[in-house]
Amino acid sequence: MKLPQLTITLFSCCVAAILTPITADAASFSVIADGLNNARGLSFGGDGNLYVTEAGTGGKGACVPPVSGQGGALCYGTSGRVLKIENGQAKPVLTGLPSIALADGSGAGGVRDIQFDSAGKPYILVGYGADPTFRDRNLGNTVLGKIITPDFQRNSWTTVADLANYELVNNPDRGDINSNPLGFVIDGDRLVTADAGANDLLSVKTDGSNLQALTVFPQDILTNPVFPPTGTPSNEPGQVPTPTEPPPTQIAIQAVPSSVVKGLDGAYYVSQFTGFPFPEGGAKIYRVGTDGKTTVYADGFTQITDLEFDTAGNLYALQYANQSAWKGNFAGSLIKIAADGTRTTILSGDGLESPNALTIGSDGAFYISNQSDRPGQGQIIRVENPQSIPEPTSVFSLLTFSVLGMSWLRKRKPSSSNSLE
Repeated sequence: MKLPQLTITLFSCCVAAILTPITADAASFSVIADGLNNARGLSFGGDGNLYVTEAGTGGKGACVPPVSGQGGALCYGTSGRVLKIENGQAKPVLTGLPSIALADGSGAGGVRDIQFDSAGKPYILVGYGADPTFRDRNLGNTVLGKIITPDFQRNSWTTVADLANYELVNNPDRGDINSNPLGFVIDGDRLVTADAGANDLLSVKTDGSNLQALTVFPQDILTNPVFPPTGTPSNEPGQVPTPTEPPPTQIAIQAVPSSVVKGLDGAYYVSQFTGFPFPEGGAKIYRVGTDGKTTVYADGFTQITDLEFDTAGNLYALQYANQSAWKGNFAGSLIKIAADGTRTTILSGDGLESPNALTIGSDGAFYISNQSDRPGQGQIIRVENPQSIPEPTSVFSLLTFSVLGMSWLRKRKPSSSNSLE
C-alpha cells in the first residue's frame, strides 16, 4: 500500500541545543494496588486518600469503528469505575461508568482522569477515542468524551461539558473528526483539557459555560521515519510501507497532546505522545503562555503521557515507553526537569512499564498508574524520591525563554493516524 503524501504546519519557535548533564536516581517502588483494568488517572482528594480511574474493558453492547479503520471494533459496556485507596485497600466509589474496548478488553476508551478543586469537589474526565459522529448514533446517551461531576454517595454523575461534541461541531484543527480527551487540570473556575484525538487544548468553566479551544497543536514533520518491519502486527498497518515501495524520507505525524498542568508562571504545560510511528526522542513539552502563545518548552522525549510540577518548580515527565511502542518494549521512565534544564531520570524500566499518569503525594513520593494498557494487570505504584547519581552527559534541546516559574489514543487525519492505549 502506498503511503499517502503528508503535509504539516510547523510551530514558530526558537530552540537552542545545549549540553546539559543528565543524572539518574536510584529509585525503588512498591505496589499499593494491582489487578486493575486499564488504570489511568489518579489524584489525591481532600480526604487525603488516592483516587484512581479505570477505563474498564468495554462490553458486549453496540460498537464503534476504530479511527485507524484497522482491527476490531470498540464495543460498549459499563465496566469503567473510580477507586479510592484507603488504609491500603482499593475500594470502588463510583461504578457503571461507560467504557469501549476491543474484544479482549484492550484499547479501552473511558474514564481517563480525576481532579479535585480547592473545595474538594471532584471532576472526572471521560475519554472516547473515536469519531464523535458514531457516539450518539451507535451508543446512545453516554458520557464518553465528556467532563462530569460525580456523587460518590449516590453512585451518580452530572455532565459539565461535552468535549467530543465540540470537536464534532467545530473541528479546530480542520482534520478528521475525532476526540479523545486524556488529561485535564483545574485552574480556578476553569477546566483545561488536552484532547489527544482533536489535537487541541480546550477550556471550559466549571459551570459548563464558555467551552473553547485555547490552542491547536499542528502536525510534526518526521524525517527518515522508522517503521515496523513488514508483516509486524500493528495498530496502523495502513501506514506501514510495503516491501515493493521505498520508505518515505519524510512524513507528517499528529501531535497527540496527552496531559496538561499549570506552572507557577501561570502558563500551561502540555505533554506530547506523538503519532505513529512514535519516533524515539520525538516528543515535546509545549508551553501555552498566558498570552495564548504556544512554544516548545523542552524536547527529546519519547511518548509522554503525563506531567507534574512539584512545589519547587521542578517538572516531572512520565514516558509510556522509552522505545517506539510498536517495538513491544514498554519499559517507561520518570524524568525530572529542573528549572535550569538539568534532567534527572528518577526511574527507568525495572518494572515501570506503559505507565499512564502520576501525582505527587504529601509525603513527597510519586504515585503512578503502571501497566496501564493491560486489562486485569494494572497497578498503582509508589516511587520513593531518591538522591541523584551522576550519569554521562547527553545532548537535548530546551526552549530559551525569559520567564520561568520556580514551576493510546486515537486520532487520524486523511494523511496520518495515531493511537494511544
